[in-house]
Amino acid sequence: MAALHAGGNTSLSSDGEAPPPTAVHRHQGGWGAASFIIATVFGLTVAGGGWFANLTVFLINEFNVKRIDAAQISNVVSGCVTFFPVAGAVIADSLLGCFSVVWISSLISLLGLILLLLIVAVEGLKPPACPPASNFCAAPSTTQYAVLYSAIALAAIGLGGSRFTLATMGANQFQEIKHQSTFFNWYYLSFYGAAFISSTAIVYVEDNLGWRWGFGIGIAANALSLALFFTATPYYFRDKPRGSPFTGLLRVAVASIRKRKAPISSQPKDYYYGEDDDHIHGVDADIAPTNWFRQLNRAALKTEGDTPWKLCSVQQVEDLKSIIRILPLWTSSIFLGTPIGVQLSLTVVQALAADRRLSRSFQFPAGSVPVFSFASTAIGLALINHCLRPMWKKTAGKNPTHLQHIGIGHVFSIASMAVSALVESRRRSSAVSGHLMSVVWLAPQMVTVGIGEAFHFPGQVGLYYQEFPTCLKSLSTAMVALLVGVAFYMSTAVVDFIRRVTHWLPDNIDYGRVDNVYWVMVVIGIINFAYFLAVSWSYQYRNGEVVNKDQVVSGEEA
Repeated sequence: MAALHAGGNTSLSSDGEAPPPTAVHRHQGGWGAASFIIATVFGLTVAGGGWFANLTVFLINEFNVKRIDAAQISNVVSGCVTFFPVAGAVIADSLLGCFSVVWISSLISLLGLILLLLIVAVEGLKPPACPPASNFCAAPSTTQYAVLYSAIALAAIGLGGSRFTLATMGANQFQEIKHQSTFFNWYYLSFYGAAFISSTAIVYVEDNLGWRWGFGIGIAANALSLALFFTATPYYFRDKPRGSPFTGLLRVAVASIRKRKAPISSQPKDYYYGEDDDHIHGVDADIAPTNWFRQLNRAALKTEGDTPWKLCSVQQVEDLKSIIRILPLWTSSIFLGTPIGVQLSLTVVQALAADRRLSRSFQFPAGSVPVFSFASTAIGLALINHCLRPMWKKTAGKNPTHLQHIGIGHVFSIASMAVSALVESRRRSSAVSGHLMSVVWLAPQMVTVGIGEAFHFPGQVGLYYQEFPTCLKSLSTAMVALLVGVAFYMSTAVVDFIRRVTHWLPDNIDYGRVDNVYWVMVVIGIINFAYFLAVSWSYQYRNGEVVNKDQVVSGEEA
């Protein structure tokens, strides 16, 4: 499950409106700067994908961790990698800006990779290998675990901190929505292309030539990407940090509570519009808070004795409303990602219990199984862009909306869980009868979920970038990372719960019922899809800006 995507109409609202353009110096921004950002994404993903994709195998083979436990640790790390972009986005928006967050994160990632290389190169930093045909393996010491987790933490922070910040920084290089949409497409093609390479070539190197070579290649790719990113420094358009936007949002909540007994006015002149409030005339005077969730409008209502924590601008009120409005859709995506997280970790374990020989001299790496997902996502993005969207527009007269993209992704995700259950049932039957199923049988479930990601991830990135207020643009793209992180943690909790109450997930899955786990994921997916349809049915696209006088509050309660 990857983060985040843009195959389709990623920045254009259903009514064709675009966010307000940003003034860009004629020598800054544009495709010249964006091409360096895309190249940086490619290099950093190659660097981070090698260790990340093969982490479960690394823990089993090098640190003697049991298989299901290794899959659980991998899920936790995956959650961390997808949580860190949120912290990076907040720092970028409020303190340092995207540029600084990217290079600092890239440097941290480089340090983590160097420490991983030291672990496999320096004797004593990992436990001794298990004796052949022995069930007794030395467990890692406390010091070895500490060094391991430090290395993983640094690599994960660096990988997560730069990923979505680069997406926002790239989109900020353009004024026109069509260019932003095209950039998102290239961003994700670059991301999934690099993920394909890291999950195949680098994982193969790690399994066959050694972990030193694999981590060494990652270090080289990270260092080269960092140097390339700095090369285009004079050409980047760099947004200036505006201070923490969360302070303003918190002020809205506090002010609306403090004024909860004040009557709500329908007159624009009764509301505060910011520092230039006294100079608002003409068309600007017709702007007023929207009617939705109008209890918050009291925060912008001018009254006697107003203080900074008792009065907010109309724009701040609308910013908070836009976030509240989109939260139900966001929660539906958490339960979309949870089954995918379960599938991703268990598929690697399935691969370890399958026949991975593709020829007499080549054995398919278990950690490379997700490559089928990456490849189908990359191909799916291209087909959606160049085939599906034109056909859809020709038939329906308009491009598919973000919510339609996400809904199609839900369907493919559910189908993937069902395919996983059927394939696992066949694998287990073959193993019990003494015949190992070919690892190739795991490809259909990964291809199906990859196609789903080509639909729902781009839809989510575009939706949040469009709907979030301007002051939270970095956070908007990181919201996808946040939901994926929550989904990974929930998938870990689901697996732990299933292990406690059933016997479906022993260390040797040939004696378990992993297929039943997948059927549970199918049920969760169907229930969540119904929830998504319910919350998306009434959702109206907005871009976080204060709307015009035709949508102002009336004398009636919302």
